[in-house]
Amino acid sequence: MPLHDSAGRPAMTAPAYLDDDQIEGLAQLLDQRAVPFKGFNLEALDGYLSALAVSPDEVPMSEWEPPVWGKPPRWDDEGERARIVSLLQGHHNMASARVRHGDDDLPDHLAPLLWLPEDPEQTPEHEQEDELDVGRDWALGFFSAVELREAAWDQWLDDNDWIEEIFSLLDQLASGEVLAEDPTAPATPISYRERLEIIAGLPGMLADLHHHRIEALTPREPIRRADTPERNAPCPCGSGKKYKKCCGT
Repeated sequence: MPLHDSAGRPAMTAPAYLDDDQIEGLAQLLDQRAVPFKGFNLEALDGYLSALAVSPDEVPMSEWEPPVWGKPPRWDDEGERARIVSLLQGHHNMASARVRHGDDDLPDHLAPLLWLPEDPEQTPEHEQEDELDVGRDWALGFFSAVELREAAWDQWLDDNDWIEEIFSLLDQLASGEVLAEDPTAPATPISYRERLEIIAGLPGMLADLHHHRIEALTPREPIRRADTPERNAPCPCGSGKKYKKCCGT
């Protein structure tokens, strides 16, 4: 089925995932056309689309695309617009494929797109540990998508403590703080190492949410009770008595 953009116009066929050149091109485009207008950078877009991939309810592109830009851009022509839609849909496809894998079997080309130091085991010398905010934009993008279906997410959170635990970890990435059990106590800044640990667990969190989404959307056959005879009808056990005088007592 051909793809369509948010205005319903035919778009180019989207790739199953973005290659390195396409990722770089999309990152530059967002930096130029979205970030200056309070839209998303590439990392925030990746978190945003990841949340859409595990959302309790489907969100159409016509609804999820506008927040990406902040302010709707003006494209040079229909060809440019079609190329942009193809990149966004390709990124969406990549996020949707990512959530089908866990920590152990995630292909490299589906890994979350967020900035990390070249050697994540070492903090850059020019940075203090508590000043690094790796994962912050990704988590903020995730929560931006949650807001599109806030009521449905709230229902999941109310019914599942483990989802609330995931949100708590993502909130730590977004806020840079770990809330104390005592609401009157000050929050503790999250360390660089703690950020890396949360980031390493993102594929598993998304996979768990994906499995929950599939289960929630899978229709279930209602359990039907066996037909009960009328009280004055012969009892089905064969006793010759009326049901109300036999098995129906």
